[in-house]
Amino acid sequence: MAKSIFCLLMTMAILVMSGCATSPKSGKGFTLPEGDALAGRANFVSLRCNACHKVDGVDQVAEQGWEAEPPITIGGEVTRIETYGELVTSIINPSHRLAKGYPVYAVSVDGKSKMKNYNDAMTVTQLTDLVAFLQSKYKLLEYELTEYPLYGP
Repeated sequence: MAKSIFCLLMTMAILVMSGCATSPKSGKGFTLPEGDALAGRANFVSLRCNACHKVDGVDQVAEQGWEAEPPITIGGEVTRIETYGELVTSIINPSHRLAKGYPVYAVSVDGKSKMKNYNDAMTVTQLTDLVAFLQSKYKLLEYELTEYPLYGP
């Protein structure tokens, strides 16, 4: 009896561990160096990200032939902080996940992000600095518990 339980537990453990195998395309182990938020702010302006994105403390500019209506807001008070990986992915692969809370026509054409591809226009250092700047613009709201009255007869 004990031997069959042991075999069953071992089989289950092997199945669980095999389901956790890392895919060859996994981002596991990929880490970029920390960036400089001040340099990232300069990159945000020089790359003209502020033509389509609104960030607290940075003036909007008009981009010739392009106008984001409404501008896509980055940062602010949120209940969940965008992770470093999510921000990097949003910059290098903007169609991966489109901005939520905006009309589809405002953020995409045929399911692809309207955001210009900057992969050949910026260095890795500019990317890491830009992510450091953007991450500094988020403020995590403290979770507020909902008070419920006592339930009774």
